[in-house]
Amino acid sequence: MNQEIPVAVLGAGGRMGSEAVRAVEAADGLTLVAALGSGDPLDTLVSAGARVVVDLTVPDATYRNVAFAVEHGIHAVVGTTGWTNERLADLGELLGENRATGVLIAPNFALGSVLATAFAASAARYFESVEIVELHHPDKVDAPSGTAARTAQLVSRARSAAGVPRSPDATASDPEGARGADVDGVRVHSVRLRGLMAHQEVLLGSPGEQLTIRHDSFDRASFMPGVLLGIRGVGSHPGLTVGLDGYLDLQLAGS
Repeated sequence: MNQEIPVAVLGAGGRMGSEAVRAVEAADGLTLVAALGSGDPLDTLVSAGARVVVDLTVPDATYRNVAFAVEHGIHAVVGTTGWTNERLADLGELLGENRATGVLIAPNFALGSVLATAFAASAARYFESVEIVELHHPDKVDAPSGTAARTAQLVSRARSAAGVPRSPDATASDPEGARGADVDGVRVHSVRLRGLMAHQEVLLGSPGEQLTIRHDSFDRASFMPGVLLGIRGVGSHPGLTVGLDGYLDLQLAGS
């Protein structure tokens, strides 16, 4: 019989955090040993004996939380956005000093979303144009979403590797930014609307045809299978992994 994994959740009072607490408590092979809010000391992770910490906090706190975990030999599964290239580089250096520790940073834990991104990256090599529309609830603090940014990056890499040029665009004037954000040469448009949860469309077009790859999350429960997969897998993936696809048997074009 396998030993149960002691798990701590940071950001346990938030919408995602509280869902993660319930998922860990209900999961076989996992034991919730700590559920911390923003004012709780990180030392609790050590005293509680956590082997894996799930960080679902806020961008301003996530690096400090993960660095603390790594320094204490605790694996981390991270769903918080705000990871710049500089922060990722710093984390990589820290993990180099703690080689047995694993960190998974996942822009999206919904397995359907990970698959949709993989499909989009594969398909983008065969179309002249590609743009991304991400749609979320108005309480989301960042735009574009981390999922959309990662999708754009993988799409861009796949097209570049295949020698496909940027999407044609004759726009000469856009003072209000109507053409959206430019993420590695891919246009990303963000919608914030009450009633939405988390949705993304990748629009691919060539003369005479269009392919749309869309994923919808209607409830935060959709993220929990991916969170649990990350918790169970992070210990066997030392170092830094960005994207849940790193734990799946996928061949992401451009990755």
